[in-house]
Amino acid sequence: MIAIPGGTLRMGSAEFYPDEGPVHERVIEPFELDAHPVTNQQFAAFIEATGYVTVAERDLDPADFPGADPAELVPGALVFTPTAGPVDLRDWRQWWRWQPGARWREPFGPGSSIDERPRHPVVHVSFEDATAYAEWAGKRLPTEAEWEWAARGGLTGARFAWGNEQNPAGEVLANTWQGAFPYRNTGAAGWVGTSPVGTFPANGYGLMDMTGNTWEWTSDYYEPRHPLPGVSGVDAGLRTNLLAARSAEPGSRIPRRVLKGGSHLCAPEYCLRYRPAARSAQAEDTAMTHIGFRCAR
Repeated sequence: MIAIPGGTLRMGSAEFYPDEGPVHERVIEPFELDAHPVTNQQFAAFIEATGYVTVAERDLDPADFPGADPAELVPGALVFTPTAGPVDLRDWRQWWRWQPGARWREPFGPGSSIDERPRHPVVHVSFEDATAYAEWAGKRLPTEAEWEWAARGGLTGARFAWGNEQNPAGEVLANTWQGAFPYRNTGAAGWVGTSPVGTFPANGYGLMDMTGNTWEWTSDYYEPRHPLPGVSGVDAGLRTNLLAARSAEPGSRIPRRVLKGGSHLCAPEYCLRYRPAARSAQAEDTAMTHIGFRCAR
């Protein structure tokens, strides 16, 4: 783990997406953060030690999917599938498919494997799975403010974890989509999909993959604007009924948490969220090929 100094974070941004505002100050106490996302190798050790079964491997509750064919309610997860050509970017269903049997050990479905990917970030982990691992490891998930402070690596107000230019001197500094989304990806440093942790340069604190590769869970419930300190318990990641209910999408009872960091699927024309201030909402039960996590203490 890396020791992260405390300080005053100027959190958020007014340049990009509305949910990154308002820009405000947060006091961050010193803490520790994993140097890189939890890898397949590390997660396998957790499974071996505990026998834990991830959310993606469990049977689905028909009550959560009213009107669905019970025969289709089988364990699985969402897998990214490139399209044949340009599509309407407003319809994410064109490149995400439900894959029965997809799970952390078989990320693309039955027959796929992580045997050659021990140092790639583990994927298909839900919020519950990430929390279970963190507790087993004697750690916890970081708050959104902690995560953003750490991602900035000591820089103040920079757009990216390394400065204000996306590709300084033409160099690709993170595993993000290279090409035309969602059908052509030439790969970052040759990697299409996830890359081994540490493939790209660390930030100012020595943290790897704080940009791109996989999105990462935080402990905070999602709200469409930053609650200001003193207005909400979000600073401490408090699991109150009010915050949980308010975070869910309309018509859903499943709370959403804040994801940070962007992923290998982030492209400027669709998802310019591979920045410290950027954030994304995700339901707690979600398992996908671009979501992972790291732990704090």
